[in-house]
Amino acid sequence: MSMIQVKGVIRAGRVEVDEPIDLPDGSVVTITGYPRGEALGGSDDGRPPTSEEIAATLAAMDAIEPFELTDEEWAAWDAERRARKEWEKARFREHAAALGEMWE
Repeated sequence: MSMIQVKGVIRAGRVEVDEPIDLPDGSVVTITGYPRGEALGGSDDGRPPTSEEIAATLAAMDAIEPFELTDEEWAAWDAERRARKEWEKARFREHAAALGEMWE
């Protein structure tokens, strides 16, 4: 089953989409929405962010503490990364064959 994604706006309790949707009558759809102004990525009205919104975003970014690892944590992370890479390489052909069977 393929999925389509279309942007729209609620007006008078109905969804008005920005572009025509090529679906037959009776198609079942799921609508996921965000309250006005809370859409992913910021404002949903197409306007650029205000100076206050930019300042608030920068302040929030500045408040984030840097993520730092000790030398021992770096070594453990690198060992785990290498072990995972070897595990994936050892199982690559098996995994590729299973994926190939899905499309046959």
